[in-house]
Amino acid sequence: MDFRLYRAQYSIATLTLLLSIPLATPQASSPARQSSSKPSIKSSSPAKTSTPDPGTVSDSTYRNTFFRFSYKIPFGWVERTADMRGDGEEGKSLVLLAVFERPPEATGNTVNSAVLIAAESVSAYPGLKTAADYFGPLTEVTLSKGFRVVHEPFDFSGGANQLVRGDFSKEIGTLTMHQSSVVLLKKGYVVSFTVIAGSEDEVDQLLEKLSFSDGSPSRKNPKSR
Repeated sequence: MDFRLYRAQYSIATLTLLLSIPLATPQASSPARQSSSKPSIKSSSPAKTSTPDPGTVSDSTYRNTFFRFSYKIPFGWVERTADMRGDGEEGKSLVLLAVFERPPEATGNTVNSAVLIAAESVSAYPGLKTAADYFGPLTEVTLSKGFRVVHEPFDFSGGANQLVRGDFSKEIGTLTMHQSSVVLLKKGYVVSFTVIAGSEDEVDQLLEKLSFSDGSPSRKNPKSR
């Protein structure tokens, strides 16, 4: 059965991130590369889930003890987590962190880089069994906004955690906006770490600020690039 037919809502990470698109104006950027790596990660959700911890920010670091990860917020970035949380459905989804290189309301001549971390109940996606499955609805929404697939979902190292990553891009004049999402199934939730930036290198640098409780930072799979 195709769980996408029963999708309860669009991906929080994707929809929230797309709010930043009008804030970028044309600038030169490098072309994206192709990938052939395929995901192989499987996970099942527990029958009963607990309410996730929204996490805390201190010393420029976001920490979440429920999902056991932390994210080092780049210096000078602005947080808009509280503003974004109103978009979630109670008991189904929660924006954990929303940070931007500059205020979302401020215009500029470059991509307004951003990081959004969200948790959605697996029950919102009947039939979802793997982290790779989540890229079905996520890709559908992202492509509908004019993005293209740069890298199909592939295995992504996160220490003891099993992650899947997918990459997208969109041309805006002479500028290219890059969007990458890393997905984890844990404790009955889909946890998505979504980044937008002006280059693939910047995306990788932002994802490397993510680390898990075992001290392992997230790393790109060299076979995928």
